[in-house]
Amino acid sequence: MLRTPVTCPKLKFGIRIATMGRLSKLLTATLLCGFALSVLAQEDLGGTPTEGAVQTAAKRSDESGRPLNQEDRLSLLASAIDGRVQREAEPDCSHLIHTIYEQAGFPYTYAPSSELYAGADHFQRVKSPEPGDLIVWRGHVGMVIKPSQHIFFSFLSSGPGTDDYQTSYWKHRGRPRFYRYIKDTSCEECDNSAHRPSKLINTKK
Repeated sequence: MLRTPVTCPKLKFGIRIATMGRLSKLLTATLLCGFALSVLAQEDLGGTPTEGAVQTAAKRSDESGRPLNQEDRLSLLASAIDGRVQREAEPDCSHLIHTIYEQAGFPYTYAPSSELYAGADHFQRVKSPEPGDLIVWRGHVGMVIKPSQHIFFSFLSSGPGTDDYQTSYWKHRGRPRFYRYIKDTSCEECDNSAHRPSKLINTKK
């Protein structure tokens, strides 16, 4: 099986994707790598807080955890372009996103998109998304990659890939909800910065 290397040197991670004659996989990986690099320069990660960040900060005193930081979000983007994740996850949106979060070190109990839309443990609903947040419709879920361009990553009709969530197709599905992962600070092993998994977590039962 042929494999094509895609490396993000500035972020110190690289991936090898099975091409199998599909140029789209390489293009998707390249796009996500570029988006990951652009995250470093976004204001909502290092400058003026966004509305979503302010909303989260206001509620933080009532939570037993804290939202993802810049390093955490980059870890999620790296997990999304990891060919192993895309191959091992069940071929549907909710399993793919769940596997991405597990591999990045942010576990949560698997839930289909319909349950995520209603709200799930470890996630807090926000108005303004940041990279790595969930975008959920009734019947579909993805991960926001670049909110300034409305780009998200999910399992699409052609397989894992990116799309614009403000196109007519997605608008027709209704207004999406955005959810942010909250790390449980009461559990030391839940701290992603100290416990990053070295192998892919197989979520198949």
